[in-house]
Amino acid sequence: MAHDTLDRLILDHIARSDPEVASIVAAEAERQEHTIELIASENHASPAVMLAAGTCMTNKYAEGYPGRRYYGGCEHHDKVEQLARDRAKELFGCKFANVQPHSGAQANTAVFMSIMQPGDTFLSLVLKDGGHLSHGMNLNFSGIFYKPVHYPLHYDKDHPEHEQIDYDAVRQVALETKPKAILCGYSAYPRVIDFARFRQIADEVGAVLMADIAHIAGLVAAGVHPSPFPHAHVVTTTTHKSLRGPRGGLIMTNEEELNKLINRNVFPGVQGGPLMHIITAKAVAFGEALRPEFQAYQQQVVKNARALAAALQKHGYRITSGGTDNHLMLVDLTAKSDDLTGKDAEKWLEGAGIITNKNGIPDDPRPPMITSGLRLGTPATTTRGFTEPEMERIGAWIDRVLSAGLKGESELAAESDKVRSEIRALCERFPLPHATLETA
Repeated sequence: MAHDTLDRLILDHIARSDPEVASIVAAEAERQEHTIELIASENHASPAVMLAAGTCMTNKYAEGYPGRRYYGGCEHHDKVEQLARDRAKELFGCKFANVQPHSGAQANTAVFMSIMQPGDTFLSLVLKDGGHLSHGMNLNFSGIFYKPVHYPLHYDKDHPEHEQIDYDAVRQVALETKPKAILCGYSAYPRVIDFARFRQIADEVGAVLMADIAHIAGLVAAGVHPSPFPHAHVVTTTTHKSLRGPRGGLIMTNEEELNKLINRNVFPGVQGGPLMHIITAKAVAFGEALRPEFQAYQQQVVKNARALAAALQKHGYRITSGGTDNHLMLVDLTAKSDDLTGKDAEKWLEGAGIITNKNGIPDDPRPPMITSGLRLGTPATTTRGFTEPEMERIGAWIDRVLSAGLKGESELAAESDKVRSEIRALCERFPLPHATLETA
């Protein structure tokens, strides 16, 4: 057996046909290989998942569902879609799964169409406090065609560890507004979600409980975070974040009639032909997540997040809510300096080889394109093989870069060069999962 990289094998083929595209992809492969990925919604898929997404399954139209297609020649596509469904149901402990949504937002669109009529009221966490744009942002379908009302986080400047879901406030807003649906599950919330408490509130006001677990799906699948089942009526997720699959969406429920509505609203409601190559890759990813080592991986994700949060606290940064229970954290940069913004921090860190995203903190006075915080996550670094010692080093690197940036451009440039060199050396010790591929 010889060792090569998956990217190199693929790029060799692309370059024969399109050198320009190949050069762009090669540059991206180099970027991923030699930088530290801390964006909480990103991960590194396995070679099997990546290869499955690039198979001949992309060549087929398969509108409809297994056994009920609008095209001939779908025998093998029926089998792989049913396999993906069955694995998703086993993974999350539910009765029905639709693996066709192209994304998490499209999964949410189909569910909204299944549980509400245009103009109906639904209750969710506002985007600025850690919700998602498809949970009621005014420029999104959810805010255009439906009426969002929001429940707050518990704000207490003297006790910042209280920046968590205020379930009494959720209940109060629900009683006042009588929403048709209540949404839980978030894009920037570092604590455990009490799905049972949400269901109690939903039942009290006669609402459908919808859980969007796009960020924590991998943790849920591994039993590291409580499951939304049996509490939620319907669950949506992406398949590419902590679940470590291809980019795509997934809808699950235990209710047969709701499942029928969901299927109809995915196709033909919001989509045409499914992306069968991506569904094939989903099946592979779900199979990987059913293995015992996936549970160990998710346990390490949480350990790494806590280690990184502790390291940053040691260097003078504030972690909102006082810490993290899952894969991500929100870093309040103003605790280090009132002059430090998320926009600057993201730019400075990227220059040193640490990839993050600016993010608002609870009650953030700055606008979304500036922000007072960073959102950091550990799924990708854990996939790479990092453990607590590496996370402590990353925390120190972050502080070195941001402290230098506050001193001026020359200090930032010099320190970024040093940190980038150190990061490159660490990354070479921990190659990406597809960076060594055995070939016959």
